[in-house]
Amino acid sequence: MKRLGLIGGTSWHSTIEYYASINQSVNEHFEDNTNPPLLLFNLNQALVHQYQREDTWDKIAELIVDGGTRLQKAGAEAIILCANTPHKVFDIVEQQLEVPILHIADATANEILKMGLNKVSFLGTKFSMEEDFVTGRISKNNIEVLTPDDPQVIEELHRIIREELTFGKVIPSSKSYVLDCIKKMTDLGAEGVVLGCTEFPLMIDENDLDTPIFNTIKIHSMTATNYILNKEN
Repeated sequence: MKRLGLIGGTSWHSTIEYYASINQSVNEHFEDNTNPPLLLFNLNQALVHQYQREDTWDKIAELIVDGGTRLQKAGAEAIILCANTPHKVFDIVEQQLEVPILHIADATANEILKMGLNKVSFLGTKFSMEEDFVTGRISKNNIEVLTPDDPQVIEELHRIIREELTFGKVIPSSKSYVLDCIKKMTDLGAEGVVLGCTEFPLMIDENDLDTPIFNTIKIHSMTATNYILNKEN
C-alpha cells in the first residue's frame, strides 16, 4: 500500500469522516482489519478563518505547504486536502511540494461523468461558490455547474458552515434552508447536487433528496483509497 498524507482540521469534524471512510474502504478491500498507512497533519482552523477574514490567502498557503512538507518528510507519497476551500491555493501549494496532491474537483467530476449527468448544482463556502477553483475545474469536463446567484443566500450558506457545521451543530431550520436552496437549483435543471463543502454531508444525506448527491468527502476518500491500493478510480 502507498502511504498517504492528509491535511485536515478544516474542520476536524469532516476530517474524521475522511479518516473513517478511508480506513473502512481498505478494511472492506482486504475483508479483514487491515488499516492503511495514513499520516495526518491537523491545521488550526481558527487561524485559517482569521486569514480568510483578512484575505491573506498567501498565509493559508504557507500553513498548508508547511503541513505538506512535514508529511513528505514523514514518508507521504501523495497528499489530499480534506476540504474543498483549501483548494483555492492548490496551485501555489502544488508548486512547492514534491509529491502529488489528489484534487477534490477531479474526483468529483469523475463521479458526475460516471452517472452521465450534464448539469449539477454546487453548494459550499462563499469562496468556492463565488470563485471557480473547484467549480471551474469540474466545468472543464463539459459539466454545467450552478451556484446560488443571490449574495444573501451565499452569505447565509457560508454562515451555516462557519458558525454551525464546523462546530458539529446541525440546526433543523438551517437544514431546511439548505434543502430549499437545493430545490431551487433543481427547478432550474440541476440533475444532482455537489455538496461542495465537506461539512454539508454532516447535515444532508441521500434520504433528504430525490436527486443524486455528490458527497465530496466520500468521493475524495474513495480516490484516496484507490491511490493507496494502486487501483484505478
